[in-house]
Amino acid sequence: MAVNTILFDWDGTLFDSAVPGFTAFQKAFAELGVAFDHQRYEAAYSPNWYAMYEALGLPPEHWPRADELWLQHYGEQPPQMVGGGRETLLTLHQRGYCLGVVSSGTHVRVAREIRQLGLDSLFRVLVCNEHVVRKKPDPEGLIMAMRQLNSSPERCCYVGDAPEDIQMGRSARVLTVGVPSSYPSARRLPECSPDLQIASISDLLFYFGP
Repeated sequence: MAVNTILFDWDGTLFDSAVPGFTAFQKAFAELGVAFDHQRYEAAYSPNWYAMYEALGLPPEHWPRADELWLQHYGEQPPQMVGGGRETLLTLHQRGYCLGVVSSGTHVRVAREIRQLGLDSLFRVLVCNEHVVRKKPDPEGLIMAMRQLNSSPERCCYVGDAPEDIQMGRSARVLTVGVPSSYPSARRLPECSPDLQIASISDLLFYFGP
């Protein structure tokens, strides 16, 4: 059965959030008194922020405040998609694919960015951090999205820029697509052997035709 549902990671995959995200972390950790620089960021980064907080030695009782500060400083910067992202989504939508987002980001932030970018009408499902108990690479988020869309693993693929994305997709038994980004974790993407490795998000159009 051919794929008719394409689910995406958000940060790094569709949304160009790497530099704004790092800047927000710098400001947030400075206010919390946690030593943080680009070297520590690259060593500790994970799409699961709480794993990163733990790696940086931030006590769990400060995690909610870290989330608040990150969202505050991140929101000070204008939203921007990755190159070719908008055109790719519009074309896939026109070709009849069902599109959705499964992200580790918070719902209020990701939904706001989707709305600001005028993409509301393109996505039929949005699963975020608050909606799941088990975080990436656990497949709970993908399974939830497929259930909401009444889709099946055989008809679905997941596109992401991190090893956790590929691991989650594989666990959910969907086709996995890896795309590079500016996030540190993207460097390990080829090691996970996604079913399809593309150079940029626009390359999806070569594989998912009318």
